[in-house]
Amino acid sequence: MASKSVLITSLVCLLIGGTSSFHLPSSQLRRPSTTLHSSTETTDTASSNDYQESYSAPLTEINRRRNLAIISHPDSGKTTMTEKLLLYGGALQQAGAVRMKGEQRGTQSDFMEMERQRGISISATVMSFDYNALHINILDTPGHQDFSEDTYRALAAADNAVMLLDAAKGLEPQTRKLFEVCRMRQLPLFTFVNKMDRPALTPYEIMDQIEAEFGLETHPILWPIGDGERFKGVLDRLENMVHLFDRAERGSKSEVRQVSMSDLDTLKECINDDELFDKLLEDQELLEELINPLDMERVIAGEQSPLFFGSAMTNFGVQLFLDKFCAMGTKPSGRLAKRMDEVKGKKAKEAVSSIDDDEGDELIGPEYEDFTGFVFKTQANLDPKHRDRLAYIRIVSGSFQKGMKVGHSRSKPGKKYNLAQAQTLFGSDRESVEVAYPGDVIGINNPGNFAIGDTLFTGNSKIAFPGIPSFSPEVFGYIRSPNPSSYKAFAKGIDQLLAEGAVQALRQRNDDGGGPLILAAVGQLQFEVVQARLKSEYGVDSDMEPIPFTLARWADGGWDAVDKADKDGKLFGLMILQDRWKRPVLLFRNDWKAASVTEEEKYLELKPWSKPPMFD
Repeated sequence: MASKSVLITSLVCLLIGGTSSFHLPSSQLRRPSTTLHSSTETTDTASSNDYQESYSAPLTEINRRRNLAIISHPDSGKTTMTEKLLLYGGALQQAGAVRMKGEQRGTQSDFMEMERQRGISISATVMSFDYNALHINILDTPGHQDFSEDTYRALAAADNAVMLLDAAKGLEPQTRKLFEVCRMRQLPLFTFVNKMDRPALTPYEIMDQIEAEFGLETHPILWPIGDGERFKGVLDRLENMVHLFDRAERGSKSEVRQVSMSDLDTLKECINDDELFDKLLEDQELLEELINPLDMERVIAGEQSPLFFGSAMTNFGVQLFLDKFCAMGTKPSGRLAKRMDEVKGKKAKEAVSSIDDDEGDELIGPEYEDFTGFVFKTQANLDPKHRDRLAYIRIVSGSFQKGMKVGHSRSKPGKKYNLAQAQTLFGSDRESVEVAYPGDVIGINNPGNFAIGDTLFTGNSKIAFPGIPSFSPEVFGYIRSPNPSSYKAFAKGIDQLLAEGAVQALRQRNDDGGGPLILAAVGQLQFEVVQARLKSEYGVDSDMEPIPFTLARWADGGWDAVDKADKDGKLFGLMILQDRWKRPVLLFRNDWKAASVTEEEKYLELKPWSKPPMFD
């Protein structure tokens, strides 16, 4: 089995040009290009009654939106941090525990049964709430490397990210991988060093690690006073104010006492530890002399990261971080896209064939007057009683309005969908929403038409944001239903879980669904989740039979290229399959063989990732 460190290949493989050099498609960048202006012409495919004159969003609503993705290595306290942000944001009365004891409530973001049993995040979740005149969207992402695809999809919807570190461990493997994704997506990155209530590395050691490994300068905003049992609180360097904490009961807000750095007598008395008091004064002087000033332009450019220290478990520094993020985080940004006029028949096919699927060349900003948004996640059975399916939409421009009609990037020209209802999301809880704006994430009912990476839009131009890639899987296996009598429920469950992107599906060439189904995943735990959900949500058993291959490559050269290589004996020992779009996929047993075929048979155009077509 290929080493899981190869996941950086899959993750960063957004992606790869070849097997050793990594590139980010320009469509995945957030940098500005040509700004897209609204088209006022009409087409024969839609009545003028289908559209309002404008769906533009008020600037006041755009400016008060903030969203934040939380990333970390497993067990760094990410889900606990999310719960405490919700607590201090007023969205919860009591924060939940990842591993519940006694009468503790479970976490809002980890709501699947398997998540509660194992104490890990399996699926990205969205929590939305209002705080101090701002509307906040928090995306809690899985930390485990087997679920990195879901994390990347959440990052596609984010405008800011916070990198959570364990104070005792510093940078860890998954943190490094996710940082690279944030850097490639050009997201402003905040750093929160968690678990200061335990013995920790010195703040200087952590700052040196970040700069040495990432080339990223940090600017301390909250500076810790002690660690472990001697962790007293933090210095807010922007306000020159010390915040001293009294430990609170689990799930409750901590008591805070504020003392100005200018009031040294009171400060010394409150800290009640001469060594920590002297260290605080020394650190303050040293930081003022050595640290470059905070520069928000450099933060937005990814050259500097605001640095915070605290403890989510004991509530130290969480509200301060939330307040600083609200003041410093970026408002919703635009996305690069492709567009074409909505035409039918042969002209439509010609227009689609002329589109470069990998690129977006026009920037749709949040102020663009038509509604646009993209699907970055789908979820089945948020309400198991109703077997519902939901598509998570990140709004890029314009305003969502209940009952509006939208076009769909992969549907026939002129076909419109009536968005009769939508929900704001809070973990598995939902509330109906009448209107939503750029930066918001809404959930819409998904009868099966909407897939990850799809674009919804209003107006007379067909809009498509670049699709979200699927990563190179490393484990493969046949999945079957052992009970013929339950095959219908089994097939329904598999279809819905595949639509979520929980795993990928591969089949033999020209198999339209009647042959054996092969599942492909980044890690073994994904298979376990699929089987567990089939059992708990659909009531069916399943059998998995592993296949001895360790990586996949998509052949962008097409079937003609694959047939040529196969005829010439270049694909001996490989498995030739097709993906859901009937595109050729080659399975390899080891990295050496994949690298060899990629280098020697360049006409195959092998890539370790795939994206759905922008237009159908």
